[in-house]
Amino acid sequence: MLSLASGPEFHDALRNQFGLPDGVVDEQVLATSVGRFRERGIVLPTFAEVTNPASVPAERVGDVEPQVPDPRNLWRVHWYNDRAGGRVEIPEHVVLTRELTGVESPIIVLLGNRFPMIASHKVMAAFGCLAPRLVSGQFDPTVHRAIWPSTGNYARGGVAISRLMASRGVAILPAGMSQERFDWLDRWCENPAEDVIRTVGTESNVKEIYDECNRLRTDPRNFIFNQFAEFGNHLIHFQATGVALAHVFEEYRRESGRDLRLALMTSATGSAGTIAAGEYLKDRYGTKVLAAEALECPTLLQNGFGEHNIQGIGDKHLPLIHNIMNHDLVAAISDRATDHLEVMFNEPAGLAHLAARGVSDRILTTLPDFGFSSICNVLAAISAAKVLDLGDDDVIVTVATDGSELYPSERAKILQRDFGGAFTAVDAAAVWGEHLADVPTSATLEMTQFDRNRIFNLGYYTWVEQQGTPFELFELRRGQSFWRELRSYLPVWDEMITEFNARVAGS
Repeated sequence: MLSLASGPEFHDALRNQFGLPDGVVDEQVLATSVGRFRERGIVLPTFAEVTNPASVPAERVGDVEPQVPDPRNLWRVHWYNDRAGGRVEIPEHVVLTRELTGVESPIIVLLGNRFPMIASHKVMAAFGCLAPRLVSGQFDPTVHRAIWPSTGNYARGGVAISRLMASRGVAILPAGMSQERFDWLDRWCENPAEDVIRTVGTESNVKEIYDECNRLRTDPRNFIFNQFAEFGNHLIHFQATGVALAHVFEEYRRESGRDLRLALMTSATGSAGTIAAGEYLKDRYGTKVLAAEALECPTLLQNGFGEHNIQGIGDKHLPLIHNIMNHDLVAAISDRATDHLEVMFNEPAGLAHLAARGVSDRILTTLPDFGFSSICNVLAAISAAKVLDLGDDDVIVTVATDGSELYPSERAKILQRDFGGAFTAVDAAAVWGEHLADVPTSATLEMTQFDRNRIFNLGYYTWVEQQGTPFELFELRRGQSFWRELRSYLPVWDEMITEFNARVAGS
């Protein structure tokens, strides 16, 4: 495994604190989990099967609906779903063109709301964190409560995966997140009064989530799955999301008949799970990677602070699993832009204005699949295309984490606050002029090595001083050898999952 690691205490920290078990930790707990899964008839996919679901027989899913808490939906936790839960050959996506973006580079966007149960790809991250803990005998589904801290989608994904994996999930998220998130949790949690913990604030209050985790950690029955420090989050996106993005690019290049270049991937930082896919693309194509954040809280750009409404991206810290030393650009996007464009993409007057500007029906029908952070990703792509002077042979890829179905309550607030309760043709023209006609580049930075080290060092205060991360581990992350060696866990975990399934089956 990590040959850079030294000593048993360091190995224990990797295994216990950061979700990197490389073998069975507790045989008795593992035997209990095997018994529970045998009773419930649960079979786990490997990381390789999540990456390539075409290798899995269709009967694994059967006729189960994609939005119900049935363990067979574990076999839908991948990028190859359509809206109805059917399997597709190529991940569903849309190619945004200059009629919408104003730049020549095509921007390919994977649609995360095709994932089951929560309509967001964060359910895959939750699986990537829980599965290694379970098959190593660290997590006992008969004893532990799985604690899922986030600003929304990961917490919901964790609750969903917990139910599918015969355990009890607890969501921690700020009280100011969209009402639709809480409505979903009320339906899915075993006991919402106890299992939905609302912390102070909104998107910008991640520290308060950590504080609540530290309080809950004093009870040994609580098992914290901190997405910002669980390397399973990084690894499942490196492999599964990286391969999915490469797949749609290769298909687009084949259909174009041109020698296109995969020039850039953009991703809002959030927990820094999704952006790990950029490292897969960098290895394969030399792709540059951009980390996006909110202009109202420019943490990476200016070591800043503030508050914003780009729900799902977190801020005021650098996640432990964020390999900023391997990235190329940082961009800050205003939540005024994401607020207004989310309204425009879902209101008839907005869509009519875009249609009049030549935006295709294919794109128009897909725009409601873009939530706030999805729009942020696209705006960052447009800004970077200008900064890098990319042309029509330079393809950009990104991800729509979730869709507008999670934000009707937020849209109503924005409509009332900024548009007098109704979005008119005049409003649509104004929004186009302010937020799409000339996407700014002033807050997009091509990083030097000095910039990367500056941002990396910022993480010290969260992870070493506040959260007790061993300094040796913190520093090892500065070099790329650490991140490359992390990938050796993927086949080990798949072997452990396969052995676990065999024990469940009694073979």
